[in-house]
Amino acid sequence: MDNDNNSWQSGIRFTEEKKPKRFMRVLSIILVAFFSASLGGIFGGYYVKKTFNTSDNSAFREQSDVNSNLLQANNVLSKDPETTTIPKNSITKVAELVGPAVVGIDNNVRTWQGGTALQGSGSGIIFDKRGYIVTNEHVIEGASNISVTLSGGRKVTAKLIGKDSKTDLAILKVDVDKLPVATFGNSSNVRVGDVAVAIGNPLGEEFSGSVTVGVISALNRSIDVDGRDYKVIQTDASINLGNSGGALCNEAGEVIGINSLKISSAEGIGFAISINEARPIIDAIMKNGYVSRPSLGIISQFIDQNNSDYYRVPIGVYVQEIMSNNSVDTSGLKAGDIIVSLDQTQIKSEDDLSGIIDKHKVGDFVASKVWRDGKEISLKLRLVDSYGQ
Repeated sequence: MDNDNNSWQSGIRFTEEKKPKRFMRVLSIILVAFFSASLGGIFGGYYVKKTFNTSDNSAFREQSDVNSNLLQANNVLSKDPETTTIPKNSITKVAELVGPAVVGIDNNVRTWQGGTALQGSGSGIIFDKRGYIVTNEHVIEGASNISVTLSGGRKVTAKLIGKDSKTDLAILKVDVDKLPVATFGNSSNVRVGDVAVAIGNPLGEEFSGSVTVGVISALNRSIDVDGRDYKVIQTDASINLGNSGGALCNEAGEVIGINSLKISSAEGIGFAISINEARPIIDAIMKNGYVSRPSLGIISQFIDQNNSDYYRVPIGVYVQEIMSNNSVDTSGLKAGDIIVSLDQTQIKSEDDLSGIIDKHKVGDFVASKVWRDGKEISLKLRLVDSYGQ
């Protein structure tokens, strides 16, 4: 029977087995899937790598740098402190440069038992390697013995070379070799707002070498305290009792002023004699032991408007006494005279007289108008040296 008949009789249709063709078809599908996956992986990897390098790599590098810096910092902190170098700021440098040249000064007086007692203390600045020290005159005023405490605590006796009460400056000397020396700057270059560093011994030796910092608050202040004429720099760097005579420095470690006083009723207002004002005084004392200043050589009293009206005499300077060593130099001036003008300037206050005289030098002749016995006469007065009068 043929196939058609058999198929009809059994109800079952026989077909040929095609296993090899099915296997090849499945294998082809697997290969295509594998190849596609491979291409996807390659292209995906390339994209990720490209994106990573261009956008995120810098962030990872920064993080790496941070980690590296933290590691280095940790290594530094873990080192022996003695081998770790800390950068110095400008104030540190000034303190190290000038501090050793700032000394403590004790004003000692004799007691009735024959000993000595501390009357007061202040500061000073070594400005010459031969042992010369500048300080305030009021620091050593009335002292029978002066002692200096050098950097490091060594105490030595000091000799008074000379002083000038008008500018409140004095020069001392100690017989010690190889002393640290401070450098004087130029106070004319100082500006308001500049950094100011004060070094001294506020409140005595217990706080010796103290450093305070502020700014220059004002320049060219003129202050009269207890008959002393101060030409000063104003600063808010803390200046207290005991700082007098110490150094006011700029950022370069140069002395631009000599600390002198503060206003007790206000905080942050201290004063220093400008170094340019102090230089000629220091030079004069170093040369002569004193400051030569012109003077009329008289003891006088000022007649103000009230006394003028009461006694019916002109406003001016009343001559009480001619100094004993000055009888010739007064050029005819007598006790009882009233000087009403000097150098063609009317005298209306005590400051007028001193201001006119300070413009001249010892030996100058100055024209004057003098009221004597109800009449005004003209005299030429010769200025003499004020030292010793």
